[in-house]
Amino acid sequence: DAMLLHLPLIVGCAWTHRTLPIRTHAVSRSATAVADGASNAATRAAVRMAATTSDAIIPKSVLFGNPEYASPIISPDGKLLAYLRPDEGVLNVWCRTVGASDDRVITKDRYRGIRQAFWAEDSKTLLYMQDDGGDENFHLWGIDATTPSSAARDLTPFPGAKAQNVVTNKRFPDQLLVGINKRDPTQFDMYRCTLATGELTLDTENPGGVLGWGTEDESFEVREAIVMNPADSSTTVRVRDSAGDEWRDLVTFPYGEEGNMVEFARDGKSVLALSTLGRETQALVRLDATTGAELETIAYDPKSNTAGILLDDDTKEVRAVSFNYARTERRFFDKELEADFRALEAAAPGGAEVSIASRTRDEQTWIVAFRRDDGPTEYAVYDKEAGGTVSPLFVSQPALLEYKFAKMEDVRITARDGLELVAYLTRADSDAPTPLVLLVHGGPWARDGWGFNAMAQWMANRGYAVLQVNYRGSSGYGKSFLHKGDKQWGVGDMQHDLSDAVAWAVKEGIAREDRVCIFGGSYGGYATLAGMTFTPELYACGVDIVGPSNIKTLLDSIPPYWGPLRNDMLLKIGDVDND
Repeated sequence: DAMLLHLPLIVGCAWTHRTLPIRTHAVSRSATAVADGASNAATRAAVRMAATTSDAIIPKSVLFGNPEYASPIISPDGKLLAYLRPDEGVLNVWCRTVGASDDRVITKDRYRGIRQAFWAEDSKTLLYMQDDGGDENFHLWGIDATTPSSAARDLTPFPGAKAQNVVTNKRFPDQLLVGINKRDPTQFDMYRCTLATGELTLDTENPGGVLGWGTEDESFEVREAIVMNPADSSTTVRVRDSAGDEWRDLVTFPYGEEGNMVEFARDGKSVLALSTLGRETQALVRLDATTGAELETIAYDPKSNTAGILLDDDTKEVRAVSFNYARTERRFFDKELEADFRALEAAAPGGAEVSIASRTRDEQTWIVAFRRDDGPTEYAVYDKEAGGTVSPLFVSQPALLEYKFAKMEDVRITARDGLELVAYLTRADSDAPTPLVLLVHGGPWARDGWGFNAMAQWMANRGYAVLQVNYRGSSGYGKSFLHKGDKQWGVGDMQHDLSDAVAWAVKEGIAREDRVCIFGGSYGGYATLAGMTFTPELYACGVDIVGPSNIKTLLDSIPPYWGPLRNDMLLKIGDVDND
């Protein structure tokens, strides 16, 4: 979440007798308010003549259990494949030799599980992030995947410090850069790590206010900094011509604008950047590397921000740009790459979205993901050397294949002031109205997207339609849409959007008016409390997961390195210090 801290669980709920996969405490509002949504498979089969999911109750362990396989990554040299898989019930990193069946577990985590791993450019060191018992101070760990007896090394072994901003470079395979806040808990300095020894040396010290760092690719020098001014919440991109030169401001995005730097051009005369300056949404643009003047608009969509960029790793030319208003759409600048994606789309299960999970350094072998809304993600190997063959690799959660799941529809809802809202609907019954769960995303400066959603499928299988709304204040839809949510928490337009979504679902014959639940985590939990407090007539019950009930308490408890962001939050939420 953009603002999520792990706060105590607060729940106000009158639910069915079915067990929720979270600890809850039931309070007021009719204890049987939505009990008729689903009682047993026989009743569901009789009542829901057009059920969208299996008539059998799908076990929560199937929906919410660890994936059998996840996050496959091929080594840069193409010799090894790593992936996440449970070991003794806990997600760990596994590895196999490409073309062999010598799968072996590499890590030995026994508590939290590992959820993010990636290769160093030496093609033998696997890197992963792990914290200590949930303290969220993640450290960077490395382990030699080629030596069976190898032990994992904490590459950032500083108690209470956090590692982030990890950068690798194929031209410097024996090194990496990592940001660590060990010198000052409020800010991150960049350190250079020698992989063979684990030696860390201070590379670039944070002068104050730098939130993130970037490198120039050929030199692997830190030459980009993103700085937020806490006084006015403006963001500035700073650059320098070499590690020994002075920093200079390249471009500033005042509060209300959005932007960031993407990459230095190969010739050093320009940079690629994202910018809303002079337009509504984030466009991919080219800026003069000396003056910051905009030279070219490369890709722009008036309804959604640039969501993804694929560059040539050597020339830095743009190969493809993606946007996501409701579903992923790509614009290609490289005919060969476009042909690759067309071949993969043809090989994908019907309706699936294609994405690249990883590729070899020579780009001849790809690991691709086929993401569906009604089943598990499927992974495949795309072999360009073999003429573009697509071979199945594995299925993330094969147990899901035994059941029928509902499709997720992307729908449009018009708010009371005429603003168009993108939402995602998972029906329990295709013909008749059913109880509805309004599932509110956290952040709130985040968004919902299309794809398989275990929570939505769990509800739909039990007889509840699920509606997920990208209310104003959600990210991805441009600066005006984002900032229409400013100071609109609780009783304002952000909450009105949710109320309007409920009214839409009732009008469209999707929801039963007296059987609506509001449910969410983080900001979604806050919206649940607001909905139950200020519009109790709309909801039969509400479930709040780690939602803040006191915003000042929330902001007073943020970690030290969020300091520059606090004023930005006040501008978006309201002046909780003085109200």
